[in-house]
Amino acid sequence: MKALLLSVLLAIASAPAMAQPAAVIDGVQMPAWRERDGKRVPLVPGMELRAGDRILTGKDSRILVRLSEGSVVKLGENGTLHLAELRPSKELFRAALQVLEGAFRFTTDLAAKARKREVTVRVEQVTIGIRGTDFWGRSRAERQIVCLLEGAIEVGAAGEQPALMNQPRQFYVRDKGKTQPVGFVEAKQLAQWSLETDIQDGKGALRRGGRFSVQLATADKRDALVSIQKQLSDAGYPAEIAQRKAGDKLTHIVRIRQLPSRDEAQALADQLKGKFGVKEPRVSG
Repeated sequence: MKALLLSVLLAIASAPAMAQPAAVIDGVQMPAWRERDGKRVPLVPGMELRAGDRILTGKDSRILVRLSEGSVVKLGENGTLHLAELRPSKELFRAALQVLEGAFRFTTDLAAKARKREVTVRVEQVTIGIRGTDFWGRSRAERQIVCLLEGAIEVGAAGEQPALMNQPRQFYVRDKGKTQPVGFVEAKQLAQWSLETDIQDGKGALRRGGRFSVQLATADKRDALVSIQKQLSDAGYPAEIAQRKAGDKLTHIVRIRQLPSRDEAQALADQLKGKFGVKEPRVSG
């Protein structure tokens, strides 16, 4: 009986840690999608991710993923990120990320550096072993680049001796299957690379907890809005159909929520005006 009670208490104590998602979407500069079991849906802040998911970004898109152990992964436009493994636990966080296309950045905060974890990032044939750090990379055509910003990483392709990089702005390049000597990149170039993965101001990006929304269309009947909502969703914008009641009148609206400011909401409204059946979008919040 005591053993059973102890098991129950241990399960209750560990429940909050296990209930926390291994990864979650924190920010989205649209269009972007999650692909799971052959189905593709637009990304929205707060969306939970799991092993096997693929994250895809479109033109001029950026996304920010937060791992439960505190690290952040950013992905730039026209990118594909495969979450090959995600295994969170109180003792050890394990993850294997595959960047199939596009620019990315992996950053670990000070608190996360003290936690036990085993995280690897694979960029085509290049594998990066992480030791609590900040680095940027890109996979495009037959060329892979990895640049260290802080900390230390080991980088190497199959069949070659991994290169230890432990100085800021060291970078590794593999072009058409051939690895070049590790060198240093100018700070100006690194700043330009970072822009490829950072969510930009004035692009109508969504952020978790954003209180503004854009109303894209209204109708008395929900069926009149299904086509607009589907067009937006297919194009990588997380539009939803909601209800609004004024007195005895019920109106249906298509909207996109979680914009962090009125300016960002207006930027999104301007982007979508005249597209996907959207005529006169309005900001609220």
